[in-house]
Amino acid sequence: MRERTLGDILVGSIGLGTMPLSIEGRPDKARAIATVHAALDAGVTLLDTADSYHRPGAEPGHNELLVARALAGRREDVLVATKGGRGRPADGSWTVNGDPAHLQRACEASLRRLGVEAIGLYQLHKPDPAVPWAESVGALRDLLDAGKIQRAGVSNADVPQVREAYEILGGRLVSVQNEYSPTERGSEAVLRLCEELRLAFLPWSPLGGIGNTGSLGAAFEAIAERRGVGPQRVALAWHLAGSPVSIPIPGSSRPSTIRDSAAAAEFTLDAEERALLDAG
Repeated sequence: MRERTLGDILVGSIGLGTMPLSIEGRPDKARAIATVHAALDAGVTLLDTADSYHRPGAEPGHNELLVARALAGRREDVLVATKGGRGRPADGSWTVNGDPAHLQRACEASLRRLGVEAIGLYQLHKPDPAVPWAESVGALRDLLDAGKIQRAGVSNADVPQVREAYEILGGRLVSVQNEYSPTERGSEAVLRLCEELRLAFLPWSPLGGIGNTGSLGAAFEAIAERRGVGPQRVALAWHLAGSPVSIPIPGSSRPSTIRDSAAAAEFTLDAEERALLDAG
């Protein structure tokens, strides 16, 4: 698989979002592990998880434990990115906690579940309106200084927050993970800032429901039909063509779907196709 830069390393240009393997509607353990293995076999070297990826109110850290098990004997050359700062209580909501003490504890718990001495990429999951952003990002700085994480990133952040995090971390910020897709382009300015600062941009939910999106989806469907591939592959190729710092992390719960997603790394759109999709 073609590679892209994430901080000081190279990773496959398509990652795997492992959340679907642990939340509601998740597959059985055998299929979940087979999905991770299929990703690795297809050249995926970036796995995205979080401590809050589990069913409501039960099994905190389920996804991290699953990823650790799936990587047994296959950790070499795989970057596991996890996140802290969110929770999933029994009511199914997503809570936010950016308190530095909480983030320290969350990181320690993630280290134990992943079975590593230092987390490859640790990201602040979401800004907490009850905690100053500088304090939350300061916790990432402290974790870097302590050697508990190797790289730091932020998620669901806007342009001023990314700039502030970059300054607080002294240039050690390496990634931003925001929602971005053909149907949700609200983070366009953040993407361009990532290009300016040479940060990896990890779009979550990168497909944006392609296949059921009206006129916009129709453009992707038309190109997919003409090229003999699925519209999801076209959508991921659109991400890669749109920015050299973009590393989409599509979710998957089946080996077949991640294999198809990984194939987008070698799928090239021509200028006319890109113009048609960008116009959406």
